[in-house]
Amino acid sequence: MQAVTLQQLAEHLGATVKGDESIVISAVATLADAVEGQITFLANSKYRSQLEATKASAVLLTEADAQGFAGNAIIAKDPYVAFAKVTQLLDTTPDEESGIHPSAVIHATAQVGAGAAIAANVVVGANVIIGENVQLGAGTVIGNDSIIGSNTRLWANVTVYHDVHMGQDCLVQSGTVIGSDGFGYANEQGQWIKIPQIGGVRIGDRVEIGACASIDRGALSHTEIHDGVILDNQVQIAHNVVIGQNTAIAGATVVAGSTTIGKYCVIGGGCCISGHLTITDGVHVTGSTNITHAVREKGVYSSATVATDNKLWRRNTVRLRQLDDLFTRVKTIEKSLKD
Repeated sequence: MQAVTLQQLAEHLGATVKGDESIVISAVATLADAVEGQITFLANSKYRSQLEATKASAVLLTEADAQGFAGNAIIAKDPYVAFAKVTQLLDTTPDEESGIHPSAVIHATAQVGAGAAIAANVVVGANVIIGENVQLGAGTVIGNDSIIGSNTRLWANVTVYHDVHMGQDCLVQSGTVIGSDGFGYANEQGQWIKIPQIGGVRIGDRVEIGACASIDRGALSHTEIHDGVILDNQVQIAHNVVIGQNTAIAGATVVAGSTTIGKYCVIGGGCCISGHLTITDGVHVTGSTNITHAVREKGVYSSATVATDNKLWRRNTVRLRQLDDLFTRVKTIEKSLKD
């Protein structure tokens, strides 16, 4: 476990220390759970009551919150961002063992960069390029003609189909499938005729993909995930979707085929986004929202209804079905009054 002084942490963050610069920090924790040798943070005012009682050796605080606090602190503009950076520095996640495990199957035409770590039962196909310091977890499969950029990590049992290009410094959690066939079929007199999906997937740098996500390959051109995108667990990205840089999509959201999502968007969990539409840059979609039309203006969009008593919900549903009739009656009354 790495240990650093409070001064070293402050220098790493470009921040300042209030208190003892020499104390040693080895881990991060919450305000309530932290003990000596750990650092915590206050980013939400509802936890302010825990600040004075914390047993942490130091706290990440704004300048305003540090006023009157008797303990050691690092003064940061955004304590939550500072916490993220400290956590990266003190990360205890184990790396794969360097080198190639004897049980791995590497095609003779594949290229493996220096420092790569390839775990047990990994399969790497023909003409694959594995960059420097790539980590492939146990049971991971990389299909023919794919590229995995330097410093990228794929956890255990990730499946990457053929012709998938992934950039540098990416992270993919276990169980995710990248490059599976898009849902492309034609119907001939009731019979489904499969359309081969001959496009690939192109993933930029610093992309992070959660566990058990699915990213389909393109039908003709590629599915594209641009730099800095983060996708949560169990997200479904259909064929030929394009996601702009630094967009975030939370768990269980489904994006249908040929939709383009702009840069810096935030899509909440459980959303359904229809196909063949465009969402502009900087849009925030709250959880469980259904997007069925293009979104051309930046803003916050919602459509979900909150849970309510079942009897009330059933009554409201009946009234909703009567809405068109009510509208027609009101228009008729308005017309008669006008006449």
